[in-house]
Formats: sequence, C-alpha cells, structure tokens
Amino acid sequence: MVVSSTSELGEAIRGARRAQGLRQTELALAAGTGRRFIVDLERGKPTAQVGGVLRVLQALGLDLDLKPHGAEAGWKQLS
Repeated sequence: MVVSSTSELGEAIRGARRAQGLRQTELALAAGTGRRFIVDLERGKPTAQVGGVLRVLQALGLDLDLKPHGAEAGWKQLS
C-alpha cells in the first residue's frame, strides 16, 4: 500500500486495527500510547510523533517500507 498523506496513514492504521478486531484502547495499550493518540493518528493528525506511529505499526504487525517515488520493486536501498 502506498501512503502519501497523514490521512491515508490514518485510514490504513484504522483498517488494520479493525481487521484485527482491536478497539482503540486495546491498540493504545499494546503500543504503549494513549487512546487519544490513536484517535488523532486515525484522523490523520499531521503532528503525530514518529516514535508513537512506529510503535503503533509494530503493535499491529505492520512494517514501514520506504522507497523513492516511482521506484521499481528492485531498487537498491541507500546505505
């Protein structure tokens, strides 16, 4: 899935949470954040802390994969 905005990230996180049958409070507990953080994140709040976002993704079993715009699947990562 390609995410290009905070609102798209929020929608993806909400979808993953719901697919796993989790409530916002349960995800917040698993990620070590507050429920308000999850609410704001799912609404696409642009000032969400990156560390918190990464903890939420980890709690959902999701990976963050970065690549240049328009890159082919086999692009070489920068070292």
